[in-house]
Amino acid sequence: MTLLQEGVRTNIKVRLGAWSWDPATGEEYKVGAGLAEPYDITWCAVEYFEESGTILRLLLKHGSPNKLHLGRTLIYHAILCNNAEAVSVLSSCGANIELPLKMGSKIEIRPIHLAARLGAAEVLQLLISSGCSLNSMTSAGETAVMICTRYKHKECLQALASAGADLGLTDAAGESANSLAGSTKWTLGFQEAILDVIRAGKVVKSSNPSVFSPILFVVKANDIQALKTVTKQPGVSLDDRDEDGFTATMIAASSGQVEAFRWLVHSGADISISNKRGETALTMSEANGNKEALEKIVLEYALENGSRAPTTTTLYALHCAAKRGDLPSVRKLTSKGYDVNAADEDGYTPLMLAAKEGYGSLCQFLISQGAKCDIVNQRHETALSLARKNRAGNDAERVILNELARQLVLCGHRVKKHTKGGKGAPHWKKLKMVGTTGVLRWGRSGRRNVICTEAEVGPSWMFLQDRPKKRGVHEPGLFHVVTTDNREVHFVCEGGAEVAKLWVRGIKLVTREARFGKTTLRTMFSQELES
Repeated sequence: MTLLQEGVRTNIKVRLGAWSWDPATGEEYKVGAGLAEPYDITWCAVEYFEESGTILRLLLKHGSPNKLHLGRTLIYHAILCNNAEAVSVLSSCGANIELPLKMGSKIEIRPIHLAARLGAAEVLQLLISSGCSLNSMTSAGETAVMICTRYKHKECLQALASAGADLGLTDAAGESANSLAGSTKWTLGFQEAILDVIRAGKVVKSSNPSVFSPILFVVKANDIQALKTVTKQPGVSLDDRDEDGFTATMIAASSGQVEAFRWLVHSGADISISNKRGETALTMSEANGNKEALEKIVLEYALENGSRAPTTTTLYALHCAAKRGDLPSVRKLTSKGYDVNAADEDGYTPLMLAAKEGYGSLCQFLISQGAKCDIVNQRHETALSLARKNRAGNDAERVILNELARQLVLCGHRVKKHTKGGKGAPHWKKLKMVGTTGVLRWGRSGRRNVICTEAEVGPSWMFLQDRPKKRGVHEPGLFHVVTTDNREVHFVCEGGAEVAKLWVRGIKLVTREARFGKTTLRTMFSQELES
């Protein structure tokens, strides 16, 4: 120290170091003290750093800390020696912590990369505190996060993630830190490191959710505590998707994580999103048999939160209630404005699901709220076909047939009317009923506005007697009515016998409703179904 204070020359090179470098690759080798390339005394002060750092500080007064030696500066040597104190002194004396180290024509790194590769956690933390760029890349496109993952340095990874390093970046080969953990068989170590950071309340950052997403990461790790922490962090996206379009709710649903799914739903995650294969969280849950449990969660959330719940999250709440036959819940949801004709991911409306399970009173209520019976899904199914398919002749079938018949006769349709009891030439008329009066109408005159006492499919006996040559021939869609003045009128509808049955059913139904009151009849029918 005395010699330095007296101005003795400090640029004399000595062979005291223990490190040598490959000029082609830039890799370092420990060769033993005194066997390395000659370097000046300042480098010696770094490698053999004394505790106070006074010598190094005095030497730096006579030379720049950024002077190159074999392409390196003093800070690289301090990192190589894993000397955090020396790094601190150099940084305070103006050392450039971003000055790149060029090795050969292409290989280039920065101090943060060297510290990450060597696992020098304390040094790395000093560089971070000094404001180094967390996401700077080597010439191969690797960040410090990728490097410490490749070399399995847990403390370094945690320091970088805690400081806000970007885990969503990829290198020149398209590898991310997460994928590198898999290829180097360090998946569990990587997972533990990141989960520790999240549990500590730090925000793990990613500029590309499809490469790395905190919300997807914690669900894949099946860590409910970390999930709760992440969802409470500001700016978190609950609906991030990975490269296959999977969201956190899909992963939770497909892996049977019911509690994770519950937490995500109550946090506002969108369960209507589909992945690249067109699957949603609820459809994926069918594979492991927990769809019913997840549907119950969605329904409970919708009932608890009402209009405050996101529509995308509770879109299928009404479907869940209809499928379960939960009439009180259906009443509550429809009162909040849920769409009774919305189709779920399989193309089913709430009415279809209620019909499929045979819930007559529920079908009646949904229809009263505007549910349409004529909607057809991609499987060419309707509410009626579903009711017939599973429980032929059940209450749901009767309710739906009544509604279809009522709509048919009230809206009216073109039919062929026979004249003169079948002896005259038939002609086309628009036939419909006036609901409030129960009048069947096909024209303006009184004889064409009648009230029916009977309606039957097929011809009457009198009609057959008047047409002896066609007695054994029945027209498809033929039906007839008997009016209050005991007059028979025959019609032929388009659609055959099935539609003829609907005409007859509708005429009888609307006639009774006009006589006794529509509300009274529906109430009586609903009470009958519920009993």
